[in-house]
Amino acid sequence: MNTRIRRVAMTVAAAAVLPLALSACSDNGSDSAGADSAGKASASATSSDDSMGGSGSTSTADQPFGPACSSVPTSGAGSFDGMAQDPVATAASNNPALSTLVTAVKKAGLVDTLNNAQNITVFAPTNDAFAKIPKATLDKVLNDKAQLTKILTYHVVGQQLTPKDLENGSFDTLEKSKVTTSGSGESYTVNDSAKVVCGNVKTANAHVYIIDTVLMPTG
Repeated sequence: MNTRIRRVAMTVAAAAVLPLALSACSDNGSDSAGADSAGKASASATSSDDSMGGSGSTSTADQPFGPACSSVPTSGAGSFDGMAQDPVATAASNNPALSTLVTAVKKAGLVDTLNNAQNITVFAPTNDAFAKIPKATLDKVLNDKAQLTKILTYHVVGQQLTPKDLENGSFDTLEKSKVTTSGSGESYTVNDSAKVVCGNVKTANAHVYIIDTVLMPTG
């Protein structure tokens, strides 16, 4: 009789303990799965944030900037990628907005000089910049090779300038006198008169800053 009572008691105790054990296992499993899910979600978010941060920092760095950049073709030889493959005079010839400059460079016989130079910066006036000059004056300059050469070489600096360099700079030109630059961010001025309308354009041998006014040497 005592043996039977003990067996019943053990059965009851086991029946009581089993649900508790199962419940504990289930809770632990759920907590573990939740922790794993949370960990994976956190890792995924961190990875995503890092990726976005990295993408943002590299996609905007060292890129052309300025309002006139939107008019540059998105593909072909005249695009930013296309210009980066060619030396500067050739690259400019593929940009419709620089056709007057290219004509002037050809008249001055400077195509080979510019294409063969290394690590230079060119401040490139747009067609609209040349249009600010009275036609009679421009025609006269275009037909005076010595004066034209003097003006064009005044737009070339014998080193590659980054936007940071332009913030407060003074640089010797190939014409032998200086140009000054100022500004910050995406807004720069050359000689306090010409605004950079599309800056930090790369060619195979030069950095190009497209400007809205023709620079005139003082000497």
